[in-house]
Amino acid sequence: MRNPQVIIPNLNRRFSGITSTVARLLPHQACELRIASVGYRIPCEIARLRWRDVIGITRTALPGGRPRLFHARRNNEMLVGFILKYLLGCKLHLMFTSTAQRHHSRWTRYLYRRMDTLLSTSPRAASYLARQPDAIIPHGVDTQVYHPAEDRAAAWRESGLPGCRGIGVFGRVRPQKGLEDFVSALCQVLPAHAGCTAVVIGETTPKYRPFVRRLKQRVEAHGLQDRFCWLGQVPFADLPAWFRRMSLVACVPHNEGFGLTCLEAMASGTPVVATRTGAFEMIIREGMDGMLVPCANPQALERAFHGMLKDPARLDRMGQAARARVCESFSIAREARELNRVYRQALGVV
Repeated sequence: MRNPQVIIPNLNRRFSGITSTVARLLPHQACELRIASVGYRIPCEIARLRWRDVIGITRTALPGGRPRLFHARRNNEMLVGFILKYLLGCKLHLMFTSTAQRHHSRWTRYLYRRMDTLLSTSPRAASYLARQPDAIIPHGVDTQVYHPAEDRAAAWRESGLPGCRGIGVFGRVRPQKGLEDFVSALCQVLPAHAGCTAVVIGETTPKYRPFVRRLKQRVEAHGLQDRFCWLGQVPFADLPAWFRRMSLVACVPHNEGFGLTCLEAMASGTPVVATRTGAFEMIIREGMDGMLVPCANPQALERAFHGMLKDPARLDRMGQAARARVCESFSIAREARELNRVYRQALGVV
């Protein structure tokens, strides 16, 4: 693309939640605006620029003297935007989306105070900013990609995993994601619920392999190794099918910026047990489409699992309500529309 209006950087080599969000959004946004990416490849069909192209293109403004938009989502991307605009003289409107629910470092505050537009994804995340965001735009998911299975039992059988129902946890495997709480709770829950299988999906980096070995030893000590399936990282395109196969999904991090897996599960008609962090309290209507528990509390998680699994009919109703909730308020189409509205304001495009 020779004349983009919007430039989206991706400066993380590893596939992350941010990369996943951007990959889903860009095809919807690009229907209305000329958008290109720069940096590591984003897994979607969007134009990709080299850095020398970015510098060359942004030396001049758009028609009418309007700057192009540079939308950062990470500190290193804000820094690059700052260098392009203030040191190299590129004609850019800098935008940053903050999802973190923690007090920001002095360096992060320095950078986002120099952004022209500041966004956040939830009121809780916005409360940690030293500057009021210009808009709060929650994430969404593609409800055409993430949808319920026509026959969940048949979908589970196709997985080849043991049992007849899956309890899944998705995301990179590390302590702060609450995996130890998940394992501790299910070591108590699984013996009381025949046919249920725990499924762990996500990448384990070398640093956390000892952590996983310790969890597997705990599972073996309870004699449940045949009812825990550790699938590792699965291809991005295969994730929707795994959400459809689950009967229940746990989103139990100790700290989360937003928590997209919650929406992916709910859009798939799968109820969720989630901790009180991220945007989960904003998304889940407790008792209707999921349950909320305190962070780092395996006993509370165990009670929630027991309560939901003992009544399959209620679990099905919660899954239906979860799907309706996402379609109404948290679709990717809604997120793309709201972001493009902010983009057009920044670009001076009606």
